Amino acid sequence: MSTITETYEMTFATAETIVVPSTFNGPRESGNGGYSAGLVAGLVEGPAEVRLRSPVPLETPLEVERRFDGHVLVNNGSALIATARPVPELELATLPPVSLENARTAAAGYDGSGYDILSQCYVCGPDRADTFGVHAAPVEGRAVVATPWTPPAWTADRTGQVREEHVWAALDCPTYFGAYLAEEKGMAMLAQMQARIDAPLQAGTEYVIMAWPLETDGRKRYAASAVLTDAGEVLAVAKALVIELRTPGG
Repeated sequence: MSTITETYEMTFATAETIVVPSTFNGPRESGNGGYSAGLVAGLVEGPAEVRLRSPVPLETPLEVERRFDGHVLVNNGSALIATARPVPELELATLPPVSLENARTAAAGYDGSGYDILSQCYVCGPDRADTFGVHAAPVEGRAVVATPWTPPAWTADRTGQVREEHVWAALDCPTYFGAYLAEEKGMAMLAQMQARIDAPLQAGTEYVIMAWPLETDGRKRYAASAVLTDAGEVLAVAKALVIELRTPGG
């Protein structure tokens, strides 16, 4: 049994607590933003928008507080970690699909974020052998980034369908690269995310993930992403807000 399989079995979500295993980190010492957001979204009835308020601690039982209006708060003691609220289903216009061949060509030029703190991310870390290999990079002649993705077996439930929190994770990281596209990348973290999964993904099947910028407002950058079949059918979409961290003295 692989290390990831062993640690995944430690993940649990109840009415009281959730835990993000250390295997599913984004930054070296905290949870991957998309995975964490997907886990929190699963606590809400129907479509949800998740805001990450603080870095998500690993291997830590986080208390779930449910409100009568359907909102959910996730806390680590007195620290607010995340909030989620019910929202209408995400409506997002997608761009023309990127072919699997072009996604592979783009990913071959992937060079990571350039920040060591992100180099071991379980989704996109270039220095980690057991990542998803979601290496979104610019597609020549297009204002998008893209990458192939084949979900490994350990991401799936007993029916072979990829667990939704892993789909959220795979949708998350490309939005960072899509938000900056050809610009110099800043040190930015996921702050808010909403996703819509239209059809289940199957472990062992190769997909295309593409992402593109939507809007920039100071340190805030909005981007969108989608998972597609090799025939261009859209299976899942997401909209994300990443916020660039302030530099010392900035």
